[in-house]
Order: sequence, then structure tokens, then C-alpha cells
Amino acid sequence: MDYPAAHRLDQVDLLHGKPVADPYRWLEDPDSAETKSWSAAQDALTRGWLDTRPGRAGLRRRLGELVRVGVVSVPALRGERAFFLRRSGDQEHPVLLVREPDGAERSLIDPARLSPDATVTLDGWVPSNEGDLLAYWLSDRGDEEASLWVMDVATHEVVDGPIDRTRYCPLAWLPGGREFFYGRRLASDQVPDGEDRFHRRVWRHRLGDDPAGDQLVFGDGRDKTEYHSVDVSRDGRWLVVGGSLGTAPRNDLYLADLTAGSPAGPLRPIQEGLDAETWGGVEDDGLLWLHTNLDAPRFRVVVADPADPGPDGWRDVVAESDAVLEGFRLTADAVVAVTAHHAAASVSVWPRPKARAEGRGAAGLAVAAPAAGPLAELPLPGLGSVAGISTRLEGGDEVWVGWTDFVTPPLVYRYQLSTQDLEVWARAPGAPGITGVVAEQQAYRSADGTEVRMFLLHRDDVRPDGERPTLLYGYGGFAISLGPAWSAAAAAWIERGGVYAVANLRGGSEEGEGWHRAGMREHKQNVFDDFHAAARHLIDGGWTTPEHLGIWGGSNGGLLVGTALTQRPDLYRAVVCSAPLLDMVRYERFGLGETWNDEYGRADDPVEFGWLLSYSPYHHVTEGGRYPATLFTVFDSDTRVDPMHARKLCAALQWAVVPDRERPVLLRREVDVGHGARSVSRTIELSVDVLAFFADQLGLALP
Repeated sequence: MDYPAAHRLDQVDLLHGKPVADPYRWLEDPDSAETKSWSAAQDALTRGWLDTRPGRAGLRRRLGELVRVGVVSVPALRGERAFFLRRSGDQEHPVLLVREPDGAERSLIDPARLSPDATVTLDGWVPSNEGDLLAYWLSDRGDEEASLWVMDVATHEVVDGPIDRTRYCPLAWLPGGREFFYGRRLASDQVPDGEDRFHRRVWRHRLGDDPAGDQLVFGDGRDKTEYHSVDVSRDGRWLVVGGSLGTAPRNDLYLADLTAGSPAGPLRPIQEGLDAETWGGVEDDGLLWLHTNLDAPRFRVVVADPADPGPDGWRDVVAESDAVLEGFRLTADAVVAVTAHHAAASVSVWPRPKARAEGRGAAGLAVAAPAAGPLAELPLPGLGSVAGISTRLEGGDEVWVGWTDFVTPPLVYRYQLSTQDLEVWARAPGAPGITGVVAEQQAYRSADGTEVRMFLLHRDDVRPDGERPTLLYGYGGFAISLGPAWSAAAAAWIERGGVYAVANLRGGSEEGEGWHRAGMREHKQNVFDDFHAAARHLIDGGWTTPEHLGIWGGSNGGLLVGTALTQRPDLYRAVVCSAPLLDMVRYERFGLGETWNDEYGRADDPVEFGWLLSYSPYHHVTEGGRYPATLFTVFDSDTRVDPMHARKLCAALQWAVVPDRERPVLLRREVDVGHGARSVSRTIELSVDVLAFFADQLGLALP
């Protein structure tokens, strides 16, 4: 391998009394002539290697079939209309559809039609309560810098927008559809230099008005990294607005009576300054309904009287259990709860209290003790995940549940509570044609003795023969749970005789908030130990060997596999590291890094700096080390995780290793795409490259 030249700077920073070398700092600048030349040379090297791997044509054909089975989402019911996403085999992006009362369907937004190269994405959408208007967000070329628009559903006419600077911002309609509350960042000339990606506020907007005159509701004087939530009761009386510092697992939440006269009324705290997550709103019964992990790491559902909204006035409706309560929806007579036990989901129906808020606070709130158990469990199949749940705003007797598992593309069930009838409401348009796949859950012990679980998938005719090409996938952060879910890439790997494993590491939420906190900040090494132990479990179980074991992760999962390859290079043969964080000393300076410092720690704090440096992959590359073959996949328009991380570690590894065509270090770069949504054709090409790389390195034959 003739790696592109990358000179090493004599750059050493003295940080908290410790010298820290940074020889590739020049690769942080994407616009320098030197970085551009180096990147172009990496492009040529990578394509020259990947394009010569055998079996690519067959892999592309099969991945195309598997990806093009399509998707379908849970509907949002508004009046007599149902709004939902669906993508069929010939479409590059999911299309937002509306189903009318007579069953007729119309396309409202097809992102592929909004640009000649399918680089516009639909980032979110919220119908008005009446279903006659639609707010939606669009962004271009992967930058996620969404602009807000409003459409008349009947005529498709755009009646408002664009309102820019609305990336990752909430929206809630007032009844009648003439006004809404929404989030928006301050303009760049109103904030300090370099901080234009922060400083969000919540505003009240009247349809058609100049947003420059919108009324400020919330956020002024609060932390610059804060994200917001907003909810309005169906009668338009109650506003609930919340704020959390970046991705911190805690938030403040406030309530306002909109009849008080001001744009939001006086805000009263529901929860303030507490180390807990709580979200919710006021429902038609006048009760404040909340989903909270306060004093309940696996979450519970509580109600309160808006006259006394603080924690002392909360009353349990669905108490904490040994399963994680992921969310809930209300029907006229029931609470429909989504729970997950060791990451496998279920949906249960609980009695709904008949009490009404009467403005007397907790003393006047007559709520019976929480039920000992559910009234019913929905008969969902096997090990799977709930991909959304919805009910009618007015309550009703129905619930819609999105469902997926390792061999089932997303589908939507409709459940009638009164009859307990479960029927398929919508399926992904295509069928994968996969049979004979075994999906099982196994437990193993991590370095400190903690029991961790993984999902293990393989063909039913595959046995642990000791040298099976195996992929291990993980994430381990930000309270994100990895439950059973359809993956075209995983299906293609399994079909050809490979083994695919998904580890439920600490740092996720598979076992509740305590599981998350056991893998963040000073406990981050637990995540890596869990991952190494997962690899040992697969090897000791006779499935594979280090020479046939590959690891795969993206974003925070890219940090996971980047750390794994530097901590235990002997344990893995191949690594795919996608859109990763890798320089943990300087991560806060780029992209949205500053919003993640509650998860990882702050480099300007001497103690927390020590946590970061202890595992930062870029700082643990040793000259002459024998590292796994590594494929970095990065996206030039990624404004979440800066591609500089992958550039710097790629250069460091290429310097450290003896150029070896058998264990290459490659950087695969894409332009005009970012961290999130992408077109189907781009998804297929990325998957072809990833699986061809793994097949070559791990010995999986591709016909």
C-alpha cells in the first residue's frame, strides 16, 4: 500500500501539565490545499482497493433488493386524515403521504422531486390539530440546517416559510391552525463568533407573519447549548416547555396557562434543577401527564394537577418495573405503554384514571393506586422493537404500533382495544425473501463481572465451527438502545453464511438510566470493556477467531470501534469506523461537540481531561503496531461529527503500520451527504463497500 504522504508536525500542547502531541492538526482544516490534496489521494487509493474486491456486482444486486423492500411509518391521526411516510422500491427517499377518510392517498412531499440529485431530505413534520395544515422541515446536501415551511394539505400550497435556523427545533400547533410555538436559533450577528450553531429560543408565531416579529417565549438567558421541547394542550390552554443542556440526561420543564394573557403566560416549574428526565403535557382530562425517571431509573408514568405541577404532586399511573418504560400514549379509557425488557419490546394496555384536575393541586387529585398489572398485552411476534406508537388526539379506541425485527422490514399494526383485534394497517411495499434466520439473545460477563447481553444472528444451517466470519456491532452511548431491527446489510451478510452480533453495551438505555450512566463520563471504559468481552464471548463460544472477527460502529459507535482497535488490536481483524469521534481532547471545538460534554466530559477540566485522554483513539496509536484493517467512512457535509476525526486517525494509523495490502487503512469519503438521512442509491453503494471490505478481510465468500 502506497499511502499518501502526510507530514507530522512537531505540535505538542501542554494541557493541565501534561504534554499532548497532535502531529496531524493540519488535517483539521478541510479547505487548505494540503488537506484537499491528501484527501484526493486517499479517494484514489480507497477506490482502487475497494473496486477490485470480488463479488461486488452480486452484492450490489442483492443489497438493492433488500434495501428496496421499502419502509412505512406509524401514522399521525389528525381529524379524519392519517399522515405517514412510505418508501417503495423505486423511490430514493420516504415520501410523506396523507390518507383521506375515503381511503384515497395523496403524496404531500417527495424529497427526491425537490432536487435533481436527491440531496434534499425531509427532516421532520407536524400536522395541525385539525389536519388541514402541515409544518415540515427540509435541508439540503446532508448539512441538516433545516428550514421550516407550512403547507395547505388540501391544495399543496405553501402558506408560510421558509423560516431558517430551525435545525433540531420543536413545534406545537395551537387549535385552529393560525398559530404555533416553535424553536429557532438566534441569527449569527446576535451571538458570539463561532456560536451560531447554538443559542436556541422558543417563539410564538402567527401564520404568514414575518418571523422577525415573533414573540419570544422561552430560552433567553439560559445556556447556549440548550435544546427545547414544546407541547400545547388540545384546547389551547396549557403550554409545557422544556430545556436540556445539550444531550445531558436531565431537563427543566415548565407549565404556562395561556389564558393568562401574555404570549406564554407565567411559567411555573414542573421540574427544575433535578437530575432526571421528565417530558409530557396536559391532556383533555385536564391532568398533566408525564413520563419520568425521577426516582425511577426505568421510568414511570405519573399524573398531576396543573395547579400543583411539581414532583410532590405527582401520582403514579404506571409504576416502575423491571422493564424500561420507553413511552406511552392515551386512548379514551386506557394508557398504552411501550416497554422493553433487555432491549426486546412489548406493548401493554393499562387502566386510565377517571380523575379530573379541579385546580386544587395534589390534595384534590383523586387517583387510585397504580394497577398491579396491565389489562392486556398486544400479541406482537417474537424478539422485536416498537418503531413508533400513535393514538387519536381525541382519545378513541385504537392504537397504531410500528414494528420491526431482524428479518422483518417495518410494518404498522392497528389494535382495537375494545375487541383486542390486532391487524396489519400497512407494510413496507416489498418483501425481503429471507427465511431460516436464527435470532437469539445471549448473556456474557464483562471485565468487572457485570452481565451484558447481545443478539446473535445466523442462518439455521450455520454452526459454531470456530472460524465463521463474524461482525460485531455496537454503540454504547447517549442512552440509545439497540433493539432488534431490520438491516439490509446485516441480512445480506447472514444470507451468505456470516454471523452478525449486536452488543447491548453500557452507555445505552437497554436496562434504564442506570445502565446509561454506567457507561458515560468517568465510567466510559466500561463500554469498551463490554465490547471486548462481547468479542471474547463470540470466540470462546466457538463462532469465530480474532482473524475472522470484524467490528462496526458509527458516530459514538465510531468512537467505540476506534477505541477498540487501539486498545485491543489483537482481538479484531477488520474495523469499519463511520462518522466517528476520535480526537477526544479537541472534540468540543468541532461540529456539535460542545453539546456532548455531559456525556463524555470537558477537556478544560483537569479531571475530566484525564478521562478523555485515557481512551482517546488518536492519542493511543503506537508506531510499528499491528493494527486491524480499517475502513473509515466519512461525509463531507457532516455538521454533527466533523470528518477531521477520521482524517487524523487515518493518517496516524497509516504512519504507524507497515504498508500492508492485506491489512489496509483506507478512508472512504462522500460529498454532498451528511450524518443523517441519505438517498437509497447512496445507501446501497456505501453498504456494498463496507460488506466487500469485511468479506475480503474475514474470509466470507461472495458469489
